[in-house]
Amino acid sequence: MTYVVTVDICLPQGTPEMDPLQRAGAVALIEDGFDSVEAVEGPDGMEADLFDSIVAVHPAGALLKVFVDAPVLESAEEAVRSVVADLLERSQLLADWRIDRCEVELHPKLAQESLDAADGPDAPPADPAARKAHHAQRPTEDEDEEPYDPEAKAATVKAQMLTLSQNLKAFPPTVFGAPDNGEAGEAGETGETGETGGGSDGGAGGPEAGRDGEAGDPEAGQGGAQELQPEEVAPAVVAPAAIALAAGALLYATDILVDELFQDVQTLTQEDTTAANCDGPLWHFEDLPERYALQYDARFARRFLVTVIAMTTRFTDGSFQRPSCVAEELALKLLLTETHVTLETFGLLTADVAKALDAFADHVYEDSDHDWLYDGAMDDLTTAPLPGATSEAFKAWFTPFEENGYIHPSATGEPEQAA
Repeated sequence: MTYVVTVDICLPQGTPEMDPLQRAGAVALIEDGFDSVEAVEGPDGMEADLFDSIVAVHPAGALLKVFVDAPVLESAEEAVRSVVADLLERSQLLADWRIDRCEVELHPKLAQESLDAADGPDAPPADPAARKAHHAQRPTEDEDEEPYDPEAKAATVKAQMLTLSQNLKAFPPTVFGAPDNGEAGEAGETGETGETGGGSDGGAGGPEAGRDGEAGDPEAGQGGAQELQPEEVAPAVVAPAAIALAAGALLYATDILVDELFQDVQTLTQEDTTAANCDGPLWHFEDLPERYALQYDARFARRFLVTVIAMTTRFTDGSFQRPSCVAEELALKLLLTETHVTLETFGLLTADVAKALDAFADHVYEDSDHDWLYDGAMDDLTTAPLPGATSEAFKAWFTPFEENGYIHPSATGEPEQAA
C-alpha cells in the first residue's frame, strides 16, 4: 500500500535561522540523499520502497513528504525514519538536525476505505446516508467528551489567529488598510501599550492590536485619520483589531491549504491521473483554471505545493513583495479563498476583516491578468492574445516574471518554459 509519511526536521536549539542561500543548500543535500535510496528494510525484515519525496525547507528546518510503498503503516513510518536519520548523519552540515515528527497522515479516502473494511459491532453502517447520520450523532451521556461549543471554538481559533499575526513580517498594517501617514502612527502611541497593531519586526499585528486606547476603544487607533490636512483625502481606515485578525487568518489558512494540497498530491499519485480524470476527492486542483485540468497530474501538483510553501515562507521571513510567477498568483488566489472560508466557518468574517483582506489583495497583486485564465471566453479566441497571455501560458506558469525572480528549485523544470 502507498503511504505518505510526514517528517519534520529542525535545526538544533540555539542555532540561527537559515538564510535563503543556506536553505537552497539544505534542499540540495536532502534531495540528493533521497535520490540515493530506492528501498529500505523496515521492522521484522519488511521491505519498503521509496519512490518519491517533496522537500520544503524553511528558516528553522524542513518539512518532508515521503511517498513509500510498504505492507503496513508502521513499516512505512519506521523505514522513512531510518532513511532520514541516516541521511542527516551522513551529511556533515545536517548532522546536528533532529527529527521532531515522522508519521503517516491518512487521507480521508484511505480512512474511509479502512472504515468500509472494518468488522465488528462498532463498524459504521454500510449505507452512506446511514453512515453520515451515524457520525453526525451527538455524544451520549456515557461518553466523556464535552459537547461541541461553537462559540468557544471560535474564541480559541481567534486567539490562535491573533498570535499568528505577529509572524506575518512581510506586510505592515498599511497593506491591510491602516492609514499611511505620520499622524496615524502618533495616534497608536497614546494608549497603554503604544502599539498600533504592528510589532517592531514590521508584522501586521498581534493579540494587542485592538488595545490602542486606555479603555480598549477599538476606534482609538484611528485618530490619525481625523487629523489630515484639508487638502488630503482620508484613506479607508480599517480597525487595528480587524487588521490583526486578517493577518493571522492568512497564516492559519496557510496550514489548512498546505495540508489539503498534500492530500491532493497523494490522491493524484495513487490514481496516476489528472485532476480532470480523478475519481477521488480533490480539495483544490479542481479550483484551478479548468481549461488546463488535463495537465494537473501528480508532478504538477507537487510543484504547485512547493510553490505555495515557498511563497508563504516569504510571508513570514519578510522577503515577499509580489507573486513571482503565475503559479504564485494562482496559489495566492486559493489562499485568499481558504482564508475567507475559514473565517466564515467560525463566524469571524466581519465587514472590517473582509475589507482588510480586500486591501491586502489589492496591494499584493500587481494586476489581475491571471483572472483571464478563468474566463471561458478565452477558449474560443483565435485573434491576438490578451495582454499578459504570453507569460500566462501554462508552460510558463513557473517562469519568474522578472529576471531575478525567485522560484523554488523543486518547482523548476517541466513543463518546459515558454520561449
